[in-house]
Amino acid sequence: MVDASSAEVALRDVVIVGGGCYGTFYAGQLLRARERGKARWRRLIVVDRDPACRFARELSAGPDRELAVSPWSDFFDGYLAGITDRATDPPDAIVPSPLMPHLMFEWLVRRARKRWPGRPVETRPVPVGPGTPYDMQAPDGTRYVSFADWLCPVHCIEPSICPIIRGPRTWEMSDAMEALTQRLSDLAPTAGPVLFVCRHRVHGVGMFDVASVLAGDAVVAAAGQAGKPVDVLVGTVSACHGAASLLHLGTDPSLNSFTTMPGSAAGAGRGTPGCSYI
Repeated sequence: MVDASSAEVALRDVVIVGGGCYGTFYAGQLLRARERGKARWRRLIVVDRDPACRFARELSAGPDRELAVSPWSDFFDGYLAGITDRATDPPDAIVPSPLMPHLMFEWLVRRARKRWPGRPVETRPVPVGPGTPYDMQAPDGTRYVSFADWLCPVHCIEPSICPIIRGPRTWEMSDAMEALTQRLSDLAPTAGPVLFVCRHRVHGVGMFDVASVLAGDAVVAAAGQAGKPVDVLVGTVSACHGAASLLHLGTDPSLNSFTTMPGSAAGAGRGTPGCSYI
């Protein structure tokens, strides 16, 4: 689908996940959009572990594009660590692949384990769904949900008028995830939601800002600051579809290392017995 807007979309770095059929299509669409004055960027980075992937064969590298030969997780560990400005103008953006794992959630898990070494940091399945027609739990615990109980067009931009039902799109997955967080909070302490919201920007290409990933990491850091057990709901979503996971933070062991029993010798002369240092 072609963007009918006359405005130029300004971006800084654009990272495309995968150099196969999807990533090559998205790169080609962005290159065409730029040729037509619809988009501009500083760097176009396609990430794939195969140096002979489809992107390399068909579009190749050049002064305006590059292939980063790396596993996705390794690339994002380095790329996101090198970004110092959370919000840039124009923004950095990530173009996800429909078939990729829950990469940004996995990055948050790795960040949490690095931030709190020795503290339990676990991936847990989302115990209840948002009430969407499609709701499926994958073996790795990721919950895939959708408001569509039909087969959507491959590169649908999720317009206000749904092309399948030919009527108004009355749903929004971000709202459903907000409501789901409230439901989960009734079961256990739950923070978030941390949402990476993929929106169509130009020429059928959807993306979310890098700033939202870094902001999500800040939410996890704040949720775990007290050192008490807490879940964080994390979702990569579009208007119609989503993947949701729970990042569980257990009790920080440092809470107990400064705790003494009333009347114990270890607590003598150290202020109020039984208090924990947080």
